[in-house]
Amino acid sequence: MLYLNGRFEKAAATTTTLYGASLHYGYAVFEGIRAYNTHNGTRIFKAREHFERLKRSAELVHMPFPWDVNDLIKQTYKLLELNNLKDAYIRPLIYCAPNMQLVAAKDVSIMICAWEWEAYLGNEQLQVCISGYERPNPKSTPIQAKVSGNYVNSILATTEAKAKGFDEALLLDGEGNIAEAPGANIFIEKNGRLYTPPLGNILAGITRATVIELCHVLDIEIIEKHLSVTDLKHADSAFFCGTATEIAGIRSVEEYAFPIKWSESIGATLQRTYKCLVLEKQNYEVII
Repeated sequence: MLYLNGRFEKAAATTTTLYGASLHYGYAVFEGIRAYNTHNGTRIFKAREHFERLKRSAELVHMPFPWDVNDLIKQTYKLLELNNLKDAYIRPLIYCAPNMQLVAAKDVSIMICAWEWEAYLGNEQLQVCISGYERPNPKSTPIQAKVSGNYVNSILATTEAKAKGFDEALLLDGEGNIAEAPGANIFIEKNGRLYTPPLGNILAGITRATVIELCHVLDIEIIEKHLSVTDLKHADSAFFCGTATEIAGIRSVEEYAFPIKWSESIGATLQRTYKCLVLEKQNYEVII
């Protein structure tokens, strides 16, 4: 079952237009959300933040958003119940009515589906390469919006990385600074501090914001600044984070292997703490 414009329908029975800007031009916005089976039942992690970002994404690309966020959260819980899902990945998508012109949408639909999905990048440490593709110029498209068309860039980068034998790619921005992975933000550790690229050329990840919050709770110094490839290749450790990815340790970037064992890194501490948080375990602030 999925949710479509106020109704729950069987996915196999639903249809969509072949004459819409969403299909032809990537003019759609979406979210990636996770629900967890906690001691207090199934809970959607930061549901409001995700649906508010969905709304903001629509506004940034001039798409209508005629829905109430509270109701969307309610309907998403109902969707999980109907599909008997306790741990799930949730995908809301706003797409356009038939219109082949290159103009802002006037009529839109919303679809929400959910499925069981393990951590997107797996549970092993990753071998990463610097991508030959760059993140789009933020003056060409709103990088802070989760626009479907922007993810062609992500597909190209990941495909390139895997063809070279790596697990994932890391993209730079137009100035040659580290930006992010195709679907995740990055943090690096150096001398007991964490560093992460500032907003502007990257997606304002909700998991990224959560990691920063956890750093404040755990008294870990976190610095947002532009980072070079040289900074990365002199770091002690590094990790990706995102809703689908959760927190994934990086073993190496091309020929450079990080010297700190993952189990002894700040990233591993945050990985354990994050898991306690999403599962609503108590006293997660002392899980070191």
